[in-house]
Amino acid sequence: MAALMIQGCGSDVGKSVLVAGLCRLFANRGLKVAPFKPQNMSNNAAVTADGGEIGRAQALQALACRVPPTVDMNPVLLKPQSDTGAQVVVRGKAVGTFEAAAYQARKGAWLEVVLDSFARLEAAHDLVLVEGAGSPAETNLRAGDIANMGFARAAGVPVVLVGDIDRGHVIAALVGAHAVLDPDDAAMIKGFLINKFRGDPALFDSGRAEIVARTGWRDCGMAPWLAAARRLPAEDALVFDRPTGAKTKIAVPLLSRIANFDDLDPLRAEPQVDLVFVPPGTALPGDADLVILPGTKSTLADLAFLRAQGWDIDLAAHVRRGGRVLGICGGFQMLGRAVADPLGLEGPAGSAPGLGLLDIETVLAGDKVLAPTAGRL
Repeated sequence: MAALMIQGCGSDVGKSVLVAGLCRLFANRGLKVAPFKPQNMSNNAAVTADGGEIGRAQALQALACRVPPTVDMNPVLLKPQSDTGAQVVVRGKAVGTFEAAAYQARKGAWLEVVLDSFARLEAAHDLVLVEGAGSPAETNLRAGDIANMGFARAAGVPVVLVGDIDRGHVIAALVGAHAVLDPDDAAMIKGFLINKFRGDPALFDSGRAEIVARTGWRDCGMAPWLAAARRLPAEDALVFDRPTGAKTKIAVPLLSRIANFDDLDPLRAEPQVDLVFVPPGTALPGDADLVILPGTKSTLADLAFLRAQGWDIDLAAHVRRGGRVLGICGGFQMLGRAVADPLGLEGPAGSAPGLGLLDIETVLAGDKVLAPTAGRL
């Protein structure tokens, strides 16, 4: 069996899309391919056939492989609930909420789980394409690492390091990574790849040669800027579109713990729709036809956040004008008379009055029911 790991010089350098593209490329060549990400951090999750949760990017990569997603493809998923804490999902099931320092102290305990999931995928496929998280050059996170070099060395998987030239400083990013990495970690990197290049590739020939000279890593080439990638589900970064003057305007307040915002991608694809994400500190547009309250990883906290922005007042005015409102998941819960989290499942235990637009009350309790769904656009 074979495996290759794609790591990056930072977040959002294009690792997920590159892995998805390689998954489809090798699947088209007749290989049985599977994606794998040891540890992911995202509130955009997907549901597997057995009712587990994995990061949306791994579900997309499984689709590229033409195989059903499984919890082994992303055995550890972190779903942020605050600036310092996250719910930890292991093999598809939530195991608790941890502050960042507490998670860092015990993340190495899940390396065995990660290696076991990887071994199952490797045994069942011709090729496993592994995606790293963030950057291996964040050496302050190296102890107990399971996301990058800690996994690569434990599993013996070679690495290609990706630099994003679109954001600049790509030579410094790659050469800097070589400079700070432990020599045994650096030895796992068999080559580098320049991603998101625009223009004439020959203009960067000398830059690639300098990276080779300073690192000794093999030059694996350049991948061009792929505009179509913006139509793929985002993992943890919103894409803000400019208003198009379309017939229907839909406003979405950007909650602090917004989750599964890629649920709204079909609306973005509609040519007759302006989908407007409203940032904090900005009033909901008065000419919106529809306001959507999106999902959130912390309903009570984001209900308070919504009120702090004055969006509850904007929403009431919108309804008085005859505007429509749609709530999804946590956004739906906010529309009721009250929301209660007596067990502290999404943060500190407590309750709060809702927005009073629906005759419902929500009490968070017990295990979440997860099931795959299908639809047609």
